[in-house]
Amino acid sequence: MTLRTAGIHHITSFVTDPQRNVDFYAGILGLRMVKQTINFDAPDVYHLYFGNEGGAPGTIVTFFPQPGARRGVVGSGQLGITVFAVPPGALPFWTDRLQKLNIQVETVSRFGEQLLRFSDYDGLRIELVEREAGTTNTWEWDGITAAEAIKGFGGGVLFSALPERTLHTVEHVLGLTRIAEEEGYVRFQATGDLGNIIDVNNHELPRGIGGAGTVHHIAWRAADFDEHEQWRSQVAAAGFQPTPVIDRQYFNAVYFREEGGILFEIATDPPGFANDEPAEQLGSKLMLPEWYEPQRDLIENNLLPIQVRKLR
Repeated sequence: MTLRTAGIHHITSFVTDPQRNVDFYAGILGLRMVKQTINFDAPDVYHLYFGNEGGAPGTIVTFFPQPGARRGVVGSGQLGITVFAVPPGALPFWTDRLQKLNIQVETVSRFGEQLLRFSDYDGLRIELVEREAGTTNTWEWDGITAAEAIKGFGGGVLFSALPERTLHTVEHVLGLTRIAEEEGYVRFQATGDLGNIIDVNNHELPRGIGGAGTVHHIAWRAADFDEHEQWRSQVAAAGFQPTPVIDRQYFNAVYFREEGGILFEIATDPPGFANDEPAEQLGSKLMLPEWYEPQRDLIENNLLPIQVRKLR
């Protein structure tokens, strides 16, 4: 049986200053910081997670903030644009809010949809789109109510070095359905109601360079641990070389790089972010895996302090 992903699980990017990262995604966009932890492979670097009130799969954007990090270049081999979904009628609110907070915006269209485009403080490209589908986000912040709050991912735009190979992988390995084409783009739809619309730029683009202001990887959803093992087998059968299953505390992960150069991950929906702290306290303090707990004082002393704060 061929598996089909429900859509995006999370998107992870490199940025610079951790407080400015919190200011943008929690302070301006109104997402909840659902977890503050560390890069398990580099414990002197935060790993910050933002999403809806519970950090549900399909809503989670994550970051490795490192002051002084080398700047990257957006290009092929990356997710080039992250798209967030907001409720119908919410774009005027967001246009006004972003402009008042000195974020430059422009309106663009793709496949008949109007999108509000802007960049974060590190140059990551973001679009907001109005969508009916998807559970309402009840996390309210600084005048952002459920009628305007970001629900989660609308999807994203893949920039590929080999578009035809990426198109094949999205359709025949991940199981998305090709639903439309227009000049320069092919659109796919996954089975879920968030993070389910993926556009592939069908032109070859200059090669991207990893670094601050670029996406490190895009993760796709696996429903549970058993399905995750099946996903690893399916990816290997397609000719890729997936990593072993890696325990990331809040989900299990398998990584592989598709032929267009984009790093893909398959991530499990469970166990979620209440795995190590109560749901009502998510993101309120630094959480460490048990093997780093004896080094807590050293780790905390090496990290810059951060806080969620209003910016006006």
